[in-house]
Amino acid sequence: MLNGKKIVVILPAYNAEKTLEQTYAEIPFDIVDDVILTDDCSNDRTVDIAKSLGISHIIKHKKNRGYGANQKSCYNKALEIDADIIVMLHPDYQYSPKLIPSMCELIVNDVYDVVLGSRILGKGALEGGMPLYKYISNRFLTLIQNILMSQKLSEYHTGYRCYDAKSLRMINYNRNSDNFIFDNEILAQLFDQNMRIGEVSCPTKYDESSSSINFTRSVVYGLGCLRVSITYFLQKHTPLNFKLFTS
Repeated sequence: MLNGKKIVVILPAYNAEKTLEQTYAEIPFDIVDDVILTDDCSNDRTVDIAKSLGISHIIKHKKNRGYGANQKSCYNKALEIDADIIVMLHPDYQYSPKLIPSMCELIVNDVYDVVLGSRILGKGALEGGMPLYKYISNRFLTLIQNILMSQKLSEYHTGYRCYDAKSLRMINYNRNSDNFIFDNEILAQLFDQNMRIGEVSCPTKYDESSSSINFTRSVVYGLGCLRVSITYFLQKHTPLNFKLFTS
């Protein structure tokens, strides 16, 4: 615990056998109370390795349901076991677990409700191996989204996130997409609830073991992000109401 707050790390996993042990080894268990791994029907030894590591809670999907669905299972379980702070950490070792204490401190001390690990703050993204086309599209999408959503984030597309559990209880994330667009939908929902969202600079590591989506799926994802931002804009500035924002 940290200042009496129960901290739970969630690991949404898919074919993470090569990096799961390395990621798990760097989790700061002096403050982390529980770990939840959800396996989205991997075809490797992810679950076996998770068991050998002694991970407290392992959820295995019987079929591949998607990145968003994987997170839903994790968050639902974390809230069920009464987590106060929930940290989403990808088990592909793209993000450093060593930032968990800093991210949690910002929530424990009531500075923010949500903290994002940004790969764009600083100069770590390209140096860490982020493909140039992903970096450019990330910056472009973030610029457009900030304009539409009246925000000033450096990145909307990070998979490293720390939540006050209260913030997740205020939104209906189970209604969101089961795919990659889930991450952007949940941010839009949090903005709609006036949650305080901060960022910390996060070094990143891209290699062949890091999870990624191909160019075609990246384009589909980008269009989906724009759709979410436009929906948020219409929700805020017109009489229209959307189910996405029903708490």
